[in-house]
Amino acid sequence: MGTGVSTSTDKNIVDKSRSHRNKPVSKAVRLTRERLQSSHAASGTFDRDVLVMYINTVLQGASIVPLFVMIIAALGVYFTENTQIFLWALLTLTTHATNVFLARRARGQEINATTARKWRRLLLFGQFMVGCCWAVFALQDCMACEPSSFLLYKGATLLIALSITAMSNFMLTPSVLITFAPVVLGLIAQAGLSRGILEISLTAVFTTTVILFNYISDRLFQSNLRILAYQAEKDDLIAELEVAKSMSDEARRRAEEANLAKSRFLASMSHELRTPLNAILGFSEVMSAEVMGPLNNATYKEYTSDIHRSGEHLLNLINEILDLSRIEAGKYELSEEAVSLLNISEDCIGMVQLRARGKNITISPQFEAELPAVWADEKSLRQVVLNLLSNAVKFTPQGGEIRVKVGWTAGGGQYISIKDNGPGIPEEEIPVVLSAFGQGSIAIKSAEQGTGLGLPIVQAILAKHDGQFILKSKLREGTEVIAILPAKRVLQTVPAVEDAPAVSRKRRSFA
Repeated sequence: MGTGVSTSTDKNIVDKSRSHRNKPVSKAVRLTRERLQSSHAASGTFDRDVLVMYINTVLQGASIVPLFVMIIAALGVYFTENTQIFLWALLTLTTHATNVFLARRARGQEINATTARKWRRLLLFGQFMVGCCWAVFALQDCMACEPSSFLLYKGATLLIALSITAMSNFMLTPSVLITFAPVVLGLIAQAGLSRGILEISLTAVFTTTVILFNYISDRLFQSNLRILAYQAEKDDLIAELEVAKSMSDEARRRAEEANLAKSRFLASMSHELRTPLNAILGFSEVMSAEVMGPLNNATYKEYTSDIHRSGEHLLNLINEILDLSRIEAGKYELSEEAVSLLNISEDCIGMVQLRARGKNITISPQFEAELPAVWADEKSLRQVVLNLLSNAVKFTPQGGEIRVKVGWTAGGGQYISIKDNGPGIPEEEIPVVLSAFGQGSIAIKSAEQGTGLGLPIVQAILAKHDGQFILKSKLREGTEVIAILPAKRVLQTVPAVEDAPAVSRKRRSFA
């Protein structure tokens, strides 16, 4: 099993198995999104919005009906030569002007849920009065005209009036039925009295058209109502997102303050702890070495050794925490130079050789010959190799074996591989081991417990070098860790330039 690690430093030092989302915020946003996708507003929720849209439509198209009425009146006088149709036109224009006046009054006032119903009833009554005017037009007759021509003129006029009313008043339901119900009743009465086929046909066609336009108006009204509902839900979602953003900003501000406080604390405590630790380490080493004279009690000498080891452990812990803090803050600077992975690996093996011999562990180096130097920070790479070798020695049992390989990668880079035959790591614990302060179950049970910062520091240092860290482990078979440096870090050797004959200097000539 292999686990590749991203080259991002921030990702290397974060526990990937944890969720960092704000649960209350995500829950609120999720509920609002579900409400947006599944729910619809009640029919009375947008009465005020629908009424405002209707009023704006009436005022914007206020000149259409007067123009249409004047054209119809002029055509009527031309066909029938009867000037009484102007009286109908005057009545219709007066009724229309009254409706426009009501719409202006409604727009000038504050409309709420209660007044919206009152204004809706007034505007519907105005439309009913307009319908009565159209009923008067439908009941007109012309004895001197040809019946079919006059019925065609009257039917076309009513159908155009119906379409204009349906398109401009669909936000005021059921204005189509209320407006043209008097017209339908008038046509039915006229057809019943005359019993003519043309009147009956006109009545049937116009009644069917009224029903059709009422259905279309209702569908348009429902579509606009859904649009209003979606708009309201979108506004709710935007409000929820604004709340979530403000909460996120506040959480980020607090996190930045906490991080600053942590950095100040670590900077202060590093000095406050290292000063007495240096004295503890120095004096305990002098006492254990009996520089100033022998210790008469063997127990005291054992105590001094324990004090020295504990002080070293505490100092290493402080150094690891400070290194991780510098990496998190982006303050970890590299001092790059040409270094050899072979030399670094040999030196680190020598440093841990004593501990390995104490546990009868064999370290087998397998180095590829004549590897070129790499451009890297020598101190950081030593820390990487030492951390990995120390972990291998720590978890390899008595009489075990550790194999250290240094060589080329397939992409032209260089790698260091450290493989042990220890107990291994369970697959589900690998993300925990790679996280900051994370320790596997085997490490917790081990007598040599660490801080859980070694591997995160290794990952971060390799990420600083644009490298990669891979951990492979199988339970009860062992663990292999691989630190990879990319090909662009490898310094290629350039052959020496051969001596070339000197170029003779040309002599200048002047005219």
